[in-house]
Amino acid sequence: MPYIWATILVVANAVWLSLNLFGLPGNWLMVGSTVVVAWLFWDQRMISGYTLLGLLLLAVLGELLEFVAGVFGARTAGGSSSGAFGALLGGLVGAVAGTFVIPIPVIGSLMGACGGAFCGALAFELAGGRELEPAVRSGLGAGVGRFFGTVAKLVVGIGIWIVAAVAAFWP
Repeated sequence: MPYIWATILVVANAVWLSLNLFGLPGNWLMVGSTVVVAWLFWDQRMISGYTLLGLLLLAVLGELLEFVAGVFGARTAGGSSSGAFGALLGGLVGAVAGTFVIPIPVIGSLMGACGGAFCGALAFELAGGRELEPAVRSGLGAGVGRFFGTVAKLVVGIGIWIVAAVAAFWP
């Protein structure tokens, strides 16, 4: 029975991992799923507490990397806090739209998120009264930051997926 649950965990975590491309909390869902399976089979020591702690720390690292990359991109380009909010909102909408407009797995979502971050930052900067050139610069910084932040979070998510899969099958 534990191997069936381990297989379900690995498949579910693969689905959760893909949610990172949409700006959704895929890493946290992987940690949550792993905690549930660990709790179900705690008496059999399927997944240790140390592994769960490691997964938690990896998820925090992924969030920090994504945040730092986004802030670094926006700040380097001279963006304002309203532009950063626009980038966040635009990135989320763009990731979902990109999935359907560019139906290439991973590429469409990532391009949509970066383009959405650019458009959102640009729109909010212009609405805040900034000139076109600094608003475009802010948008470009937000788009590039979103790209590197998403890639970093996805790489950490792959690490979470691997650690959880190995722990589930080889306690």
